[in-house]
Amino acid sequence: MAFESLSEKLNEAFKKLRGKGRLTENDVKEAMREVRMALLEADVSYKVVRDFTKSVTAKAVGTDVLEALNPAQMVIKIVNQELCDLMGSENRKLNISSKSPSVVMLVGLQGAGKTTNGAKLAAYMRKQGKRPLLAACDIYRPAAIKQLETVGAQLDIPVFQMGTTNPVDIAKAAVEHAKKHGNDLVFLDTAGRLHIDAQLMDELKNIKAAVEPAEILLVVDAMTGQDAVSAASAFDEALDVTGVMLTKLDGDARGGAALSITAATGKPVKFIGVGEKLDMIEPFYPDRMASRILGMGDMLTLIEKAQQSFDEKKALEAAERLRANRFTLSDYLDQMNQLKNMGDLESVLSMIPGVDAKALKGAKLDDKAMSRQEAIILSMTQAERENPAILNSSRKKRIAAGSGTTVVDVNRLVKQFEAMQQMTKQLSGKNMKKLQKKMGRMGGGGFPGFGGGFPGL
Repeated sequence: MAFESLSEKLNEAFKKLRGKGRLTENDVKEAMREVRMALLEADVSYKVVRDFTKSVTAKAVGTDVLEALNPAQMVIKIVNQELCDLMGSENRKLNISSKSPSVVMLVGLQGAGKTTNGAKLAAYMRKQGKRPLLAACDIYRPAAIKQLETVGAQLDIPVFQMGTTNPVDIAKAAVEHAKKHGNDLVFLDTAGRLHIDAQLMDELKNIKAAVEPAEILLVVDAMTGQDAVSAASAFDEALDVTGVMLTKLDGDARGGAALSITAATGKPVKFIGVGEKLDMIEPFYPDRMASRILGMGDMLTLIEKAQQSFDEKKALEAAERLRANRFTLSDYLDQMNQLKNMGDLESVLSMIPGVDAKALKGAKLDDKAMSRQEAIILSMTQAERENPAILNSSRKKRIAAGSGTTVVDVNRLVKQFEAMQQMTKQLSGKNMKKLQKKMGRMGGGGFPGFGGGFPGL
């Protein structure tokens, strides 16, 4: 999980501050020494760490902080704001040209995940109402074109390719193709190298000159730490990149690249890759990331994930049936499938404020158990899904045989569903209204579709 080790160390440092009624200047400086060590261990560049701790210390030893009723919280607030500033202060959107099609040039070293994450970004922009086209401009890496075509097909996004001809000609032809076919956004998947060389940079400069991209998005692997920052600086110097996409952030417990790259290059991180699935990409919000790092959760991103993953109409219908105590196994199956769409459980739950990251370690949805439950429900008749009480011995044997499971598995699902129904009865009337009011205060009406618990955990 991203920033896991950094979050633990920062929270240990702040725990000592919270234990003091009043803070002295020495208390603050001792805490900042621990913060400095935590940041350096997270692979944040020395210069960034030095400037960061210097700024926090200067603000934290002021009279307003040391004489406040809760000075520890004041210090944490200062650190939170400094982290936001360090990572770029605010979310920066993709640059879109007023002239269609708008061109996004994806650049970076080999192995950063440029091809796959470029396709993920195209799919994300399609959800924003765009009509993207992917263009295969990497003619050197074996199977690069085939890889782009494969992910394009999986996401149902068109791919333009001309084989292994000149990449500059491919880029220009892709833009003309987009104009003729109504694509308003072109993503150029350019070639990478194992290291930066003059030949690579010359080719990228020529593509830039030929198509005048609105966005030059540098894709870097967060797990490479300070190497990612060095690569970013080199690409920026040659191409004047407009933004950064950090990939594999879910696999980097340190997070040093995310904290260093904007400070080092002055260019904003715009998107982050947070998993291998083709929908696991998020806009980068510095304030939300700072909140996660300090163990405060990230409710806004969690609510957005829920809203993207859950069908609003189905959620409202399920809530109504829940209130009327008519929640069925078909509803249960819908919720189970929508929950799977939210992605990695550990990542999702870590966004809830106050949830202990250590307690979440390794928390995952049991895909096999969920698949068995899905097979069992799909093997039932509509009447059986509506009223599991009619399931006698012979029906259970038929369902087990049809789903490739056992009668024990069928019984387990029925018992789990009955227990969930019993729980929902307790949420009727006044209790349900109280819960809805509480969830409504979280923004966006709470978590649509979560009325029936978490099947398959």
